[in-house]
Amino acid sequence: MAEAADIQGACPAPVRRRWLRRAIVLLAGTPVLAALIYSPAPPAEAAQASSVDVQLVSMAPSAPVKGDTLTIHGTVLNTGSETITDAHVGLRVGPALADRSSIDEAAERTGFRAGADPGEIDPAYAVKIASLPSKIRQEFTLTIPVNKLELDKDGVYPLGVSLSGVTDSRPSEQVLGIKRTFLPWQPEAAAKRSQLTYVWPLISTTRVTAETGSDELQTPVFLDDSLADELKSGGRLEQMVTLGKDLPITWVIDPDLLYTVDAMTKGYRVRTPGGKPVQGKNKAVAEQWLSSLEAAVQGKKVVALPFADPDLASLAHHGKDVSGTLGQLRPATDKAKQAVETVLHVPVSTDFSWPVDGAIDPSIVNVATSAGAHNVLTRSDSLVESGALGYTPSAARPIGAGTTAVVADADLSTAFQGDMLNAGPSTLAVQRFLAHSLALNLQKTDEQRSVVVAPQRMPNVSQVQTMAAAVRGLQAGRWTQPGDLEAAAAAKPDPGATTQVPGAGQYPEALRKQELPVSAFEKIRTTQSTLDRFKVILAAPDRVEIPFGNTTNREMSTSWRGRPDEARLYRDQVQEYLIGLTEKVKVIPKSDATLSGHSATIPVSVQNSLVQDVHDLVLRVKSANPSRLMFGDKGQAEQQVTVQGDHTQTVKFPANATASGPVEVTAQLYTKDGIPYGKERRFTVEATEITPTVMLVIAGGVLLLVLAGIKMYASRKRVAARAAAEESTQPSDESPDTGPQSADGSGTSETVNR
Repeated sequence: MAEAADIQGACPAPVRRRWLRRAIVLLAGTPVLAALIYSPAPPAEAAQASSVDVQLVSMAPSAPVKGDTLTIHGTVLNTGSETITDAHVGLRVGPALADRSSIDEAAERTGFRAGADPGEIDPAYAVKIASLPSKIRQEFTLTIPVNKLELDKDGVYPLGVSLSGVTDSRPSEQVLGIKRTFLPWQPEAAAKRSQLTYVWPLISTTRVTAETGSDELQTPVFLDDSLADELKSGGRLEQMVTLGKDLPITWVIDPDLLYTVDAMTKGYRVRTPGGKPVQGKNKAVAEQWLSSLEAAVQGKKVVALPFADPDLASLAHHGKDVSGTLGQLRPATDKAKQAVETVLHVPVSTDFSWPVDGAIDPSIVNVATSAGAHNVLTRSDSLVESGALGYTPSAARPIGAGTTAVVADADLSTAFQGDMLNAGPSTLAVQRFLAHSLALNLQKTDEQRSVVVAPQRMPNVSQVQTMAAAVRGLQAGRWTQPGDLEAAAAAKPDPGATTQVPGAGQYPEALRKQELPVSAFEKIRTTQSTLDRFKVILAAPDRVEIPFGNTTNREMSTSWRGRPDEARLYRDQVQEYLIGLTEKVKVIPKSDATLSGHSATIPVSVQNSLVQDVHDLVLRVKSANPSRLMFGDKGQAEQQVTVQGDHTQTVKFPANATASGPVEVTAQLYTKDGIPYGKERRFTVEATEITPTVMLVIAGGVLLLVLAGIKMYASRKRVAARAAAEESTQPSDESPDTGPQSADGSGTSETVNR
């Protein structure tokens, strides 16, 4: 034990250290002893308190071969209150780890453990730091030929980069900080290499509303313009395409993302706080991204998820009992194929479903296959192995009814879910990923295996970049070779692998809490019922059926996970917008009317404020008191109505009054199936009955008026005739105004005296 402590303490003699290390390796001979060497340290060997934060910024090459030089760049930060002097940064290399669990155990260890951590390699390669004051960070670069690392066999070697030094309170040299990582060592190509499939997801959140313009193209309206940030240079989706184009990956795409970006290239509008949509300004950005994607996927395997990436677990646990819900899945799959082939012009597979985090239970599998998929992408922390095999089996597992569970490796799939924004965590994640992939290939089995990696659905920019670095680290092909998702699903299953789908009680509670509630699916059903009643009256039902059908899929999207308030608001807005459209076809409110006499007509107007015609409507009027007011010989009447877009049609109904008094009349539209449409309108008709005596009095009055008129006409005619006769007796040569003059010059007028 004293020798071991000396070997693994600070700065032992290089020659003795190398001799003892070789002796340990030779004596170990088996993974059991190696595991004992790295077993948890006893209390006497507890981790020392660290006063220095060591970060590894980069490590190149990530998987070296013979003749390479390993370069590790990093930083050390003195987090203590004392200045550290006579310090140096050194590299520690332990013996090859026994298995994948040993990798996880080593990654979780913190602090330096004397007697458990290996000693430094040759001090000649250490970086000396004369003084490191408190709260000061300093960079370092270790450069070591790989042949100095004493890597004896293929495997995963733990590396430790440590800072040793002294302080006033610690006058003897101690390890004050350490950071661990892994070095995969497979200098020559293995005789048996795993086929590794990396799923590259192109998925985003829902951006498109149900609202469209009245133009021929039905310009869509977006919730906001934030998608452009993901498509621009340096954005998340731009990085997915730019980095993915040169990697051996399988593209897994939500077709709704393609539809959305394609819509941007044709022109789109964006909601504003004021309510009136404005024209979107990122058409060129969308065109550039779509063009880059189309070039990137050529010759690659492309898998399309059902349109809008439906939340299969939510459907299985809360939606399947709401009528009509599962019926949306098959059309979503059909739309997926059409969207990818139309936009990207490449062949596509729609035979895969992908539950959230690969977590499944029998109900999720049933729902997944109802969409038409025969392959369910799950994960090894859901379909867990019993451990009897002693190795990781191939991804494909037959789980009954012609369905294959394609089991992604959990350790590899979750390797990049943390914060990769800084170079340190990113470098460690890449090295751990490569270590797991090599350890998996070194497991004892004669069969070549197919391994699938299914990362998080929407990795951020730093996670995408780290994923790409890890895949590039495998491109040398020394222990893996590229595969694709279809080939992985079709590979020969391992007969010893588990095929038992976990029960509903094993579904992760954290995931269950994020699911869409039953009320969400009930609201979706209500919207669908409203749409079904609306579209039957439309001359061009596709103008509403297509955008609202897509919106229904979006309401079930996986992208709403963790955003319940936004999801609820989206559903409410869809329903409100649809109701607003239906109310554009209505019976116009009518003022009260008066009906005099036995019969007359009552006009009722129907308004259509839509841009398209409506037909197959029936307008029905009904008297509340048929004994007083009737339509024909009944208490109600109806007529078929067709109204052109943006027009009003007035329908006249003959009515008969049998008694005087007010009568309430109801006007209601119906579809051709007899279902009420819109609001009913009520108005009052004042019915007035006219008796025979009143009719005789009115007739007599009319006759007297006629006789009086005749008498007046005859009298005027006689007066006119007499005046004409008098005018004809006047002499033609006399003045009409004066007569002969008298002797005194005065005269007398004959006309005046006539």
